[in-house]
Order: sequence, then C-alpha cells, then structure tokens
Amino acid sequence: MRKRTKEVQLGNVRIGGGNPVSVQSMTTFDPIYVEDTVKQIKGLEAVGCDIVRVAVPTIESAYQLASIMSQISIPLVADIHFNYKLALEAIKQNVDGLRLNPGNIGNDNKIKEIVLAAKEKSIPIRVGVNAGSLEKELLIKYGAPTAEAMVESAIRQVSILEKLNYDKIIISLKASDIKLTTEACEIISHKVDYPLHIGVTEAGTTWSGTIKSAIGIGHLLLQGIGDTIRVSLTGNPIEEIKVGRQILKSLGFIKNEITVISCPTCGRCTVDLITLANEAEKRFENIKKPIKVAIMGCSVNGPGEAKDADIGIAGGVSNYVLFKNGKLDRKIDIDKALDVLLDEIDKM
Repeated sequence: MRKRTKEVQLGNVRIGGGNPVSVQSMTTFDPIYVEDTVKQIKGLEAVGCDIVRVAVPTIESAYQLASIMSQISIPLVADIHFNYKLALEAIKQNVDGLRLNPGNIGNDNKIKEIVLAAKEKSIPIRVGVNAGSLEKELLIKYGAPTAEAMVESAIRQVSILEKLNYDKIIISLKASDIKLTTEACEIISHKVDYPLHIGVTEAGTTWSGTIKSAIGIGHLLLQGIGDTIRVSLTGNPIEEIKVGRQILKSLGFIKNEITVISCPTCGRCTVDLITLANEAEKRFENIKKPIKVAIMGCSVNGPGEAKDADIGIAGGVSNYVLFKNGKLDRKIDIDKALDVLLDEIDKM
C-alpha cells in the first residue's frame, strides 16, 4: 500500500496525495537551443513523459524557458545549481517547478529570495540531495556520504523553506549506489509527509542503468514509497521514459496498457519467437487496453503456462494456436498469427 503524502500541484500534474506515480526525464540540450529542446520534449511526450526537467546553466538559458513552455504540453522544471539568480529568472519565466540543491545555492538570504518569489507564483520546489554533493560538515560528522547524512541534509534544507511558511515541497535523495539510495528514501519517508521523487542517479548506460533503476525504484515502490520517478540513463532520454513506464506497468501501477508475457524459448520451440515477441511489443505500444497477451513458443506448454493471460498465441510446427484464458480457440497460419491476434484484441 502506497504511503499517502501531501499533494503538490506541478503544472497540470498532481504529485503525491494518492495520485498516479508520474514519470520524469531530463533534456540533453541547453535551453538556448530552443528548437532542439522543444523537439526532444515532444518526443518524450509521445512516449508518455509526464514531467520534463531542463538544466539552466546560464542566464541566457533561463531567458528561453517561457518560449519552450509555450510549445510543449507537459510541466517544465528548471534545474538550478549554484547561481540563485538563475532560479529567480526561471521563476520570472513562469516555470512549473524548480529543482534545487539548497546546499550549493549559498547563504540563507539567497534561498529566502528564491522561496519568496516561488511562493508568490505557487511554484513548487524540489529539494534535491545527492550523495556526491553533501555539505562538508555532514561529511565530517558521518565520515562518508551515508543515508543518515543525506536525510539530515534534506531535513535541514526543508526546514529553511518551512520557516518561510512554504510547503510546496518535493524531496529527492539520490545516489549512484542502490543500497544508499533506498536506505535514504526509507528513512526520509518515515520522517516527512512530502511527496518523494525517487531514482538511482547516474545509473549508467541503457543496459546496466535499466537494471540498477529497476531494482532501486522497484524496491521502493513495492514498499509504498515514491510519488514520481526518473530513470537516469546515459543514452536517449526516450529510453528513460520507456523503462520508467515499464517499471510501473510491471508493478501494476499502470493498468490501461497491454502487458506482453513471452517465454524464453527452448528446444521445443520451432518458430522465430524472438522476432515475433519484439514485433508484437512494437505493435501494441499505443493500444490502451488492460489486457495481458502471451506470445509463447510451443503449443504443448504455452496455453497452460500462460493461462492467466487474456489472450495469446503459441507456436507449432506448421501453425500457431490461438488461446483465450488458457483454453485453445483455433489454429492460425504462421504468417498471419500477429495480425489475427491484433484483430482479436481489437474486438475485446
């Protein structure tokens, strides 16, 4: 059961408060390249991105934020480091949210100026704490970037905002180490009611990073921890959204899409199941139905092993068999198997 956190409105997306877990990504372009940034965001939108973040390295970058926002449909969060003036300009540009690591912004007066400006426009602030950028005194106190140090840093920064009567807060605690990340999130979850953004930062390439992210994010979500997620991959950010949504779908958080199950094949398999399963996933991508579809390699065990599937096909020597709810329906030609399956799904 998910922990019910406070609800925070970020553009047209509600985070926390029992709302669906949202999936985020980050652009790879400096916002000064407006056309490239917008094109990339639209690509992310097309695969189900709920929220997008952009790095804001210079004041010239900040000046382009409003232009970018006018051309996209999902909320935009400005990612700010070190320079508080960039945050102030992002607020002037009416961004939907800010991501800050208050520890690297500077003194409390600068943070206060940001908070007061954000408060005036009801712009949420995500307090981001990374294991690699903890305050020096905390590193001295704990001797290393520990989960407890990360939590203390987050509580310290959140308290600054709370003293200014500001509560539109989202918290994230991330490390590249899975255990450190999950421990920090578990501890903070018991201490605050603010929504949590979760993910394993700097997870790695698409292959290795997907595995690390699935373990870390999945572990937390199964405990009811997490309101919004990002899969951090060294690669095309579209893959981050695909992986993130697949994690949610695998855990049952996304129910209005087709779920494909397929066998790993064995010596009984006489068909090119690998090609078929991959093609099936591509053709099912945009079908919004809560249906479980099985693509199995052999008609002997296929229907039985996938009896919980709503519909499926299993390979044979000279044809496929179509089955529904574990029961054989009819034989179908090999070259028409996927088309028949799509037709049957369309009728459901």
